Amino acid sequence: MYQGKKIFVFGMARSGYEVAKLLSHYDNEIVVADAVEQDAEHVAELNDYRVKVEITDDPAKLLNDTFDVVVKNPGIKADHPLLNLARELNIPIVNELEVAYHFMDHDAQIIGVTGSNGKTTTINLVHEFLIKEKNDVILGGNIGTPLSHYVQDIKPSTILALEISDHQLCDMYDFKTNVSVVTNITPTHLDFHGSFEHYKATKHRIFNNHTAQDYAILNTNNEESLKMAEDIPSQKVYYGSNNLDKCYFDQRAIYYDGEEVVELKEILLKGKHNYENICAAIAAVKVYGISDSAIREVLAEFKGVEHRLEFVAEYNGVKYYNDSKATNCVSTNIALQSFNEPTILLLGGTDRGHSFYDLQDSMGHVKAIVAYGETKHRIADFAKDLNIDCKVCDTLTDAMNIVKELRASGDVVLLSPACASWDQYAKFEDRGDEFKRLVKEIN
Repeated sequence: MYQGKKIFVFGMARSGYEVAKLLSHYDNEIVVADAVEQDAEHVAELNDYRVKVEITDDPAKLLNDTFDVVVKNPGIKADHPLLNLARELNIPIVNELEVAYHFMDHDAQIIGVTGSNGKTTTINLVHEFLIKEKNDVILGGNIGTPLSHYVQDIKPSTILALEISDHQLCDMYDFKTNVSVVTNITPTHLDFHGSFEHYKATKHRIFNNHTAQDYAILNTNNEESLKMAEDIPSQKVYYGSNNLDKCYFDQRAIYYDGEEVVELKEILLKGKHNYENICAAIAAVKVYGISDSAIREVLAEFKGVEHRLEFVAEYNGVKYYNDSKATNCVSTNIALQSFNEPTILLLGGTDRGHSFYDLQDSMGHVKAIVAYGETKHRIADFAKDLNIDCKVCDTLTDAMNIVKELRASGDVVLLSPACASWDQYAKFEDRGDEFKRLVKEIN
């Protein structure tokens, strides 16, 4: 299907680079177009493969009816002028996952995880569970490495653990999973999709081409997930907090098929949302016979995805968590609801005018707030209204020095800022990295 063709790769980045490399081995004439300057080494490598790379603000001028297919970067909206032109010219539009699927060994197994939240944690857990007892496991997709990169390494024995975003599910037709996991469905990315209905229809593609031999792993705590899967032929495996689910959790443990798998106290990850993610991952890997002992071993060590309620360390009975990715109150609420212990909360960052009173109902166990950055004084006013002790400072370094004076054995120290990082950091990852460094320094 993708051999001896003229192919337009629209948007380079990592996925365009990898799919162009893959296609270059199959007697294709390839043009890659992007508006942004690309990595010079990647461009030189593609040139060596006789791939033409064009940097232009007007890619549509390069497209004409001599092209057989357009491979679209997932982040490009469907109404882009180039894509409208492709439709006028009856040129098929596909994505990198779709292309790669046509070149891989279809005896390999694919576990695909999608959802509005929790995808990355869930697919990482799936991967960690699998590699304990399987020899040929590949982690990729939206999590960082495109499927095209791995095509030559995929064998009939391979199990692929792929995070698949809603953007990647667009322009997908023949691609199919053997196991599809939906973590949850909530209104998000509506600026990209135009409506919640279109977003849900796109997410439904995770079940494309499923038969009664395939599995759908579904969250009974999320009604939209259940509605979305009503018409699929897949074998449905349910997880959540209902003891009738195949995999479920209660206040003491996680269970599968009625049998206890692991006690919650043995799990580093905390919070209802993470217990749901764990149940989803367990349900997925049980299809491949992964043992309870392997699952327990992983959960005793798995700290979470970096900067997302990531367990950093425990010193003298104080546990430190890095939730730097929490750039709004919704995310910080989720973090706060993950703990019952006395919590020292580090809040602050770029002032975008949002209200901190959305956190009010989750503050019951917060013993102190340390406020820093542009929002420090507004946070102090919020804390005063709630009668919570609040210390005000300028930087995260100052905040951690204050933490030294406030902490006691049994406490949780939580960086969950409810603000963007831009007042002091280029990105939230830099903020989280500094927090982790400071945790080591003060202990």
